[in-house]
Amino acid sequence: MKPFLRPLFAASLLATAAASARPADIDTRVETMLKGLSLERKIDLIGGVDEMYTNAAPEIGLPRLKMSDGPLGVRTWGPSTAYAGGIALAATWDTGLAEEIGIRLGYDARARGVNFLLGPGVNIYRAPMNGRNFEYFGEDPFLAARIAVAYIQGVQSRGVVATVKHYAANNSEYARHSVNSVVDERTLHEIYFPAFEAAVKEAHVGAVMDSYNLVNGQHSTQNGFLNLEVLRKAWGFRGLIMSDWNATYDGVVAANSGLDLEMPNARSMNRKTLLPAIASGAVSEAAIDDKVRHLLRIALEFHFLDRDQLDPTIPLYSRHSDLRALRSAQESMVLLKNEGGLLPLDKAHLRSIAVIGPAAYPANPGGGGSSRVVPFESLSYLTGIADAADDRARVTYCKGFLPPAAGDAPGSFKIDPEAKTLAAMAEVAVVCVGYDPKVESEGSDRPFKLPPGQDELIQAIRAANPRTIVVLNAGGGVDTSAWIDRVPAFIHGFYGGQEAGRALAQVLFGEVNPSGRLPMSFERRIEDNPTYAHYYESPGSPDVAYKEGVFLGYRHYDRSAVKPLFPFGFGLSYTTFAFSHLSVSPAQSTPDGPVTVAFDVTNTGARSGAEVAQVYVGDPSAKVDRPLRELKGFQRVSLDPGQTKRVALTLGRRSFAYWDVVSHDWKVDPGAFAVYVGGSSADLPLRAALEIR
Repeated sequence: MKPFLRPLFAASLLATAAASARPADIDTRVETMLKGLSLERKIDLIGGVDEMYTNAAPEIGLPRLKMSDGPLGVRTWGPSTAYAGGIALAATWDTGLAEEIGIRLGYDARARGVNFLLGPGVNIYRAPMNGRNFEYFGEDPFLAARIAVAYIQGVQSRGVVATVKHYAANNSEYARHSVNSVVDERTLHEIYFPAFEAAVKEAHVGAVMDSYNLVNGQHSTQNGFLNLEVLRKAWGFRGLIMSDWNATYDGVVAANSGLDLEMPNARSMNRKTLLPAIASGAVSEAAIDDKVRHLLRIALEFHFLDRDQLDPTIPLYSRHSDLRALRSAQESMVLLKNEGGLLPLDKAHLRSIAVIGPAAYPANPGGGGSSRVVPFESLSYLTGIADAADDRARVTYCKGFLPPAAGDAPGSFKIDPEAKTLAAMAEVAVVCVGYDPKVESEGSDRPFKLPPGQDELIQAIRAANPRTIVVLNAGGGVDTSAWIDRVPAFIHGFYGGQEAGRALAQVLFGEVNPSGRLPMSFERRIEDNPTYAHYYESPGSPDVAYKEGVFLGYRHYDRSAVKPLFPFGFGLSYTTFAFSHLSVSPAQSTPDGPVTVAFDVTNTGARSGAEVAQVYVGDPSAKVDRPLRELKGFQRVSLDPGQTKRVALTLGRRSFAYWDVVSHDWKVDPGAFAVYVGGSSADLPLRAALEIR
């Protein structure tokens, strides 16, 4: 057999074996294994060991299972492929790509013997300051759910357990061990639960990781409502619930509240804590049995007892993974401004480019913390542009700031007044700004303003060269007020992974037509964000009140006189698109549907490109206060110049429902609904009526 076919053949055998294993057979085997364990050994199995492993039980043939941080790559066990960050992946609006990246992550994990990949992260982007926004899938629960499901299915198709995290309402990194997210029932179900719910119900995710924070007064690892009432009973989750690292605070409460596995070690759920609690009746042995069952069931379902998880036929370094990393960077870059058609640059006639700024070099493939991957190779923006320019254009570089001198105040800066000279001498200037892993990272929040001196640098370069392009590295929005009206071109690169430099050059020179669309609303001022007045805890209290309720992001701006700088779903292209011929069938439906929304998308420009067609649903006759419209469908459509494609999307009951706090269930109020179609939440040229009886 040819070497490059071995991983595919192995995956085929794995899929066949998985399909042949019936739940009843697995449950029988689980019970047999459980009977072979003493109570003490059962307790041992519900705590981790050596930072990234579960405990083994040789007496029943259970090996210790290996984990790796994610979700942007298999990072824990040496160099690995670094894919675009989660919010960048969401900016592609490409579920097919999300699944492909999941598959490659599965291969990368198997090449390292990893059983559990700790990803994806699906927490909702609530405000731009959250230090881990770059790991997540944006502000909209529908978009986040669709990307998450595809990602998980890809990972698990290779025999690796995906771990969806961080459950739940974990929307800041500031004081993350003590913050209490106070969220009403409807908002939890409509905004913060859907991506987790879809991961469980649709993708059949193997593991869920509880977060650090408290939710309505209880830590997630000790929250029976989250773990037992919602996750187990309402959603039917049969997999493993693990803690985030050192996120368990009371072993007895956690044991009674549904936590199965304490990581990275048994600091709280251990023999010393639990044996007396079981003896006194404070914890039942049946509860311990259930935890072990969940671990054993996952081990059997993924065949961890039937084969070696380490697959030596899969290389640690793979060109296939690199290509997916490149595509994730290409598709995620969002062109936000392009006055006068400055972009794409004409490589044939361009003779000089100045690349300036702290984000130009070295490469920053991702933000900081447990998701940070060390790639085998990473291309900076400077290197990508220089390589693409060949010998035709002279590429010059300056970081933009002078190193601090003796006596300078901490945090002070001086513009390298050389940066302005290089910019003035070049035909075009590319200013690369944003954050780095020290500033935008797990464990802390970051400011809304760019780091000191960067606004001034952009202004200075723009004054020296009117053909200035700003490229931003950030996990979300930033304050652009000092320069946004003065620069002609602006690209949001998020964190594009190891291939970001190559992808940026391809976009700048027109080899790739930008097709990313914002997965979050980009505010003009932080005061415009609906969470501004209550993002942090109340004075003298750990409580963070989610007073905006369901009116987050575009849901807020749609009913506000204040509009964002760039709306959710927005992104420019080097071509243009038009929507037409909307039909909704049937025009009258029951709450259960299904309803088919069909329309044409046409490339009306002169270049091939991809549009993200977005479908929103509004319920103006609802009995409760609902958003004007909400995203309920989308499709990425690639079109040649002049080409038209017919798109058809299906809407089901949840497309029309809201969470009813009386019945504690999803409810559809009969009446007139509106269906909107277009290219962003603020650009919806097509509208049709729909009656739900």
